[in-house]
Amino acid sequence: MNIAVVVAQLVIALSVVIVWVFRFDNIVKEFKQYGLPDLVRTMVGAAKIALATLLVAGIWYPGLVLVPALLMAFLMLCAQLAHIKVRNPWHKYVPSLLLLLLSLFVAAAHAGLIAN
Repeated sequence: MNIAVVVAQLVIALSVVIVWVFRFDNIVKEFKQYGLPDLVRTMVGAAKIALATLLVAGIWYPGLVLVPALLMAFLMLCAQLAHIKVRNPWHKYVPSLLLLLLSLFVAAAHAGLIAN
């Protein structure tokens, strides 16, 4: 496995854990700003943490990675759309955009679209 892909998987997973566990107060504020209910926030958080866990497990079991990477990319695309909806400043878009790109990179590598 290419070291860049493994590093990308770890960056995605660690970022999700940091934001959804240690900076959860910011998540609560953002979801209120987006007008989304607590249940949606909880479902998104659970999904992201589960997907992050699968990305880490995929270091040892590569067959686990493609679908979680694509689903994470989808959630990051949704985050981009939420930022657009409320017209956040550009710097608010950057973290989810970087994670979107990293997720697509990981998915492409595991799909064989990028030489591993």
